[in-house]
Amino acid sequence: MAVPFLKSFPRRRRVFSVVLLFTFIWALLPVESFNPPRRVLLSITKTLAGKSNIDVLEFIDPLIGTVNGGHVFPGATLPYGMAKPGADTNNYAEAAAGFVSDDSLILGFSQLHDSEDDFKKCRYVGADRAISRVNDSATAKPGYFAIGLNNSVYAEMTATAHTSLFRFSFPPEADVPYAYPKSGNEEILQTVPNSPLILLDLIDLGGSRSGGDIKVNMATARMEGGGDFRPSFGHGQYKAYFCADFQGAEIRRTGTFLRANATDGTQALGSTYGTTRLSQGSAGTWVQFAQAPQNQILARVGISFISASQACHNAEQEIGDFDFARVMTASQSAWRDKLSVIKADHTGLSIDLLKTFWSGLYRTMLSPQNYTGENPLWVSDEPYYDSFYCIWDSFRAQHPLLTIIDPETQTDMIRALIDIYKYEGKLPDCRMSFSKGYTQGGSNADVVLADALIKNLTRGIDWALAYEAVVSDAEEEPADWSISGRGGIESWRTLGYIPVDDDDRNGTGPLSRSISRTVEYAYDDFAIAFMARELGHKEDEKKYLKRSGNWRNLWQPEYEDRYQDGTTGAMLGSDFRGFLQPRRQDGTFSEQTARLCSPVYEQHICYFDTSQSTYEGSPWLYSFYVPHDMASLIKLMGGPELFVSRLDYFHSSGINYMGNEPNFLPTFQFHYAGRPGRSAYWVHQYIPSLFNSSVAGIPGNDDCAMGAFSAFAFMGFFPVAGQDVLLLTPPLFREVRIRTPDGRGWATLRNVNFDPEYKAIYIQSVKLNGKSHTKNWITHDFFRKGGLLEFVLGPQESDWGTQKEDLPPSMSTGMF
Repeated sequence: MAVPFLKSFPRRRRVFSVVLLFTFIWALLPVESFNPPRRVLLSITKTLAGKSNIDVLEFIDPLIGTVNGGHVFPGATLPYGMAKPGADTNNYAEAAAGFVSDDSLILGFSQLHDSEDDFKKCRYVGADRAISRVNDSATAKPGYFAIGLNNSVYAEMTATAHTSLFRFSFPPEADVPYAYPKSGNEEILQTVPNSPLILLDLIDLGGSRSGGDIKVNMATARMEGGGDFRPSFGHGQYKAYFCADFQGAEIRRTGTFLRANATDGTQALGSTYGTTRLSQGSAGTWVQFAQAPQNQILARVGISFISASQACHNAEQEIGDFDFARVMTASQSAWRDKLSVIKADHTGLSIDLLKTFWSGLYRTMLSPQNYTGENPLWVSDEPYYDSFYCIWDSFRAQHPLLTIIDPETQTDMIRALIDIYKYEGKLPDCRMSFSKGYTQGGSNADVVLADALIKNLTRGIDWALAYEAVVSDAEEEPADWSISGRGGIESWRTLGYIPVDDDDRNGTGPLSRSISRTVEYAYDDFAIAFMARELGHKEDEKKYLKRSGNWRNLWQPEYEDRYQDGTTGAMLGSDFRGFLQPRRQDGTFSEQTARLCSPVYEQHICYFDTSQSTYEGSPWLYSFYVPHDMASLIKLMGGPELFVSRLDYFHSSGINYMGNEPNFLPTFQFHYAGRPGRSAYWVHQYIPSLFNSSVAGIPGNDDCAMGAFSAFAFMGFFPVAGQDVLLLTPPLFREVRIRTPDGRGWATLRNVNFDPEYKAIYIQSVKLNGKSHTKNWITHDFFRKGGLLEFVLGPQESDWGTQKEDLPPSMSTGMF
């Protein structure tokens, strides 16, 4: 919940005022909405940090990714925290998480204008209230966000689990300067009385509110209320409540406003208080203060999904003392504790690289968010986490990372997913604000559960119920499979693929994405087979292993990589042949150009409402998605040499777009063809060119997953989600240690001849606990039990990890 301030048009005399705008931003931007950037190539700052034993929070910049499609939330929050205060801008295309690091106006810190000290002359409508920021004044670090506005207000914010605390600082003068826009970039500087008027506008970023109630206490200025809102990428509605209190200045008067009309005669709005039901748009309460004796006003805002009184309770329990410094210190201590499981030797790394690593790691703990105790839908003793936004994005990297660095929280998330199934009948693929989000591909929570089971997460997990949940995904088609489960299950059973002309009558959902749904259903079934094996369901294991091979049914061996240039009309492409292609119910193949929906050919036509056969990626991309049987795929593509050539071409030709999560694993799939050095090579191509410390320093919508990719790359391994397989590349540190779950030991990855210039990036040999290790992968046991991996590096590829017996397992080569 972000709480900013607002501006209005200038008048001859103005009341100095600021606004609390309640916007609900804990769910990130729907992935179909972003505008992915092109590559941003940046040079590396050669300022060396040395071996660091200083506070790692100094290397965390929450502003990374706040422009150019990153949609990162940079405000103050705890790890997995519910309260997320931050400033909102009017760059609506970019402001999915509120704040954007550009020159857009701030919707939250404003002057409201008043002739002769008349509050009725202020502008209360949201669209009228933006103001420019002081250049380069935005400051963000874990647990803290601040920004200066050209209305003489400096706003700072911090947070506890369910409460935001704002500190607004004002000049000491009785009249203060205020710069308001005149035309274009021109501003006029005037002075206004130092008598702050704070508004609370019951509105969200999407303008989705319906109904609601709000009141202000004339004596104390306490504001309470709530409303009904819609989720940003799904179905349904949710209720959210707040409770705001203030300290620091004498109250002059209070009142309410409805759109442009304000009054001090009415102190409450909404049907609960006998007034007209609140229509959409700006509506809220206000309080005007005398000049603050200490030049500061504190605003404490509790939030809840249960009730306004619960929001007040949360605020009073968590920040009873209004002590900004204490809350900020506690928040930063919580972040230090979470990040303390990793110890990295900073020797030789630039500040840019250190910020890239630690900031990415930090972002992996922003969501999902811990709403335990705030679930209005059912009563349960299980943890409740929300903002799985979306599992299609997070299952590939973020959840496997949390399994290693924060297994306690990952266990709670697993339990929450199972509890959602228990009470709502299906595992979510996407969920936000207690609402079902859209399913982008398969039922990928199946992979999250399988990954947890394989990696020995056990505390409090009902694995029998978890298995029931994944089987439900595989066998029971819901009435609306656009928001949970799978569609086309009958075709999946009888044909062994999702046909492009499927006429599914058993449920409703978009009859599209036949390629991407087929390969994801196949891998989801593989994950279920793994769970069946672990839990003793032998017949199910056989059934789902067989169905996991259904990806082959869309393989078109003769399909060529050809496309027509839209400008010249010339036919372009490559010599590669054989791709996944859409197939009809009668068994004949349809066609989707292999590069369609890639950066080089009509990228932006494959989002959720697509009519195409792939989702947010091309057939080129999805033709690599067979993580459980890469050996068979490599054979279909002509053998290891041709496979490596094809995968190199995918990365070098512009077809690959690293701003989407399905593109992560292909960076490392050279391992399966005995060329782990090529994986290391491409890691260094993407870091720091696409993953860096600039405000544009991630290549696409973050979803807490972009940081997971870079964290893995820095530490020297990458997971194959749903399997006990982690692919090894050289760490970008001289040494990195990860604490074991029992807290007693460390898993250490060390480059014995680390080259800070990164000219020696290829593994020559590896020792595991002092013994030669030739496999180019390891299992999760290394991180669970601890140990030492030592890498010897060189400037050229070697024969390490290249032999058949060194390759990661595949179904067709004896994985089972």
